[in-house]
Amino acid sequence: MKDLFFQGGALFMGILTLLLLISFAWMIYHFIVFFNSDDARGKQVLRYMSYGRSIGLLALITGILGQLVGLHNAFEVLETTPVTPQMLAGGLKVSSIPTMYGMIIYILSLILWFGFSQMIENRIGDN
Repeated sequence: MKDLFFQGGALFMGILTLLLLISFAWMIYHFIVFFNSDDARGKQVLRYMSYGRSIGLLALITGILGQLVGLHNAFEVLETTPVTPQMLAGGLKVSSIPTMYGMIIYILSLILWFGFSQMIENRIGDN
């Protein structure tokens, strides 16, 4: 896993990891605050949960941006250097790492958002 992190580019992979942590921390914090409070502000907490989902979407977009930057750099090298098909395939494979990581972050944030939202809505409905 560490190799994939550095192959994908430490800058974009670091940003994506930071977005993963922010998204999860945001949703978990608001979920815990909602369940520990007597206040029935469920609709507001649901809106806050959707912000966490939006942070996950930002991770997906950042991953795509990371891939585009990697492809741009690769095409600059291709202009001046003769390249074998194996080298091209390897470069394309490496450039897709940030996009896959961004997709995984977005999918995980959607799953977390959906689960927490369902629990909050069930609690709101019980009151």
